[in-house]
Amino acid sequence: MWDTTNPLDFSTGAPQLAIAGHDSLGEQVQKAAAEAKVVKVFNTVGNALMFKPELAGGPPTMFIAGNDEDAKQQTTDMLTNWGWETSDTGSIEGSRYLEAMCLTWVLHGMKSGGWNHAFKLLSK
Repeated sequence: MWDTTNPLDFSTGAPQLAIAGHDSLGEQVQKAAAEAKVVKVFNTVGNALMFKPELAGGPPTMFIAGNDEDAKQQTTDMLTNWGWETSDTGSIEGSRYLEAMCLTWVLHGMKSGGWNHAFKLLSK
């Protein structure tokens, strides 16, 4: 089960996380669907780039989190087929960090007026 959600609160203008710290919406989804194999994915990019993103910097990086290794591998395989590199942040608790990353993505979009951007993890 993919969790693509973000607990964003725009009530004060600039977005904030409605859930933060020692919890995440990803963890709450996993608790609510305890038998499901939840993978947090696609929460740091807009829908226009989810399938076969074509960006000047090459394939973007999709960050994922989840408790089930098989579900994460299936998600990684699908992401590869769809033109993404994948970075596994570990268990579903990693959703805390992925949901915070979404704020950076949203703020960039608000400032630039464009929403066709994605993260890229670079290594030496």
